[in-house]
Amino acid sequence: MSEKRLAVVTGGARGIGKAIVFELLKQDRKVVAIDLNADQLEELKKDVADAGYTCLTCCVNITDTEKFTETLEALAKEHDGIGILVNNAGITRDNLLIRMSDDEFDSVIQVNLRAAFVAMRAAGKSMMRNKFGRIINISSVSGVIGNAGQTNYSASKAGLIGMTKTIARELAKKNVTANCIAPGFINTEMARKVPEAALEAAKQAIPMRKLGSVEDIARAVAFLADDKSGYITGQVLCVDGGMAM
Repeated sequence: MSEKRLAVVTGGARGIGKAIVFELLKQDRKVVAIDLNADQLEELKKDVADAGYTCLTCCVNITDTEKFTETLEALAKEHDGIGILVNNAGITRDNLLIRMSDDEFDSVIQVNLRAAFVAMRAAGKSMMRNKFGRIINISSVSGVIGNAGQTNYSASKAGLIGMTKTIARELAKKNVTANCIAPGFINTEMARKVPEAALEAAKQAIPMRKLGSVEDIARAVAFLADDKSGYITGQVLCVDGGMAM
């Protein structure tokens, strides 16, 4: 059963990642949360323990390819493989195209796209050996329809979709699926920092006229991670209140 296979969640210490960790733990899975922030990982472990669960944590910079790869390979060796990989870690460095610096563009690509490639390359080897895997990449509505001021972010999330579809084709014969979830505007700490007027305008662009919750995304991840979703691969599941339809 997939419940006994290791699930790795990047960016797992807070927000959507934290909700994903909890949702997978509720399904009695072994979960490892990877994040750059050690203090937030400690807080996650406390919250997980308070809820009656346990999870592993790894503090690692996912843009350090060598260290990140070593971490994933060690986890795969210790736990007889990685069964589920959730590439959730992501950053924004928003700016208009003509004002965007090379660093603003490159840093977003490094975290959101290149690190996901590194993770899939490492975990994919383990999944192919075990002839089972669930790769779930957290893209964005910005990668589906674009968003002004987010050339870098939209490029990284659209690239993630293309990469996912390609990997789905490459690994399908080994019983490994690869899918994307494309969240819309989700009620996270980042969204709560947006000025009220801008947030209200965003809501008006959503047919359901409300923000999504982190649990909406986490439940979608749990669905795609399940054995019962084994005939779904190469797809983009938009969890966005209807924005991208």
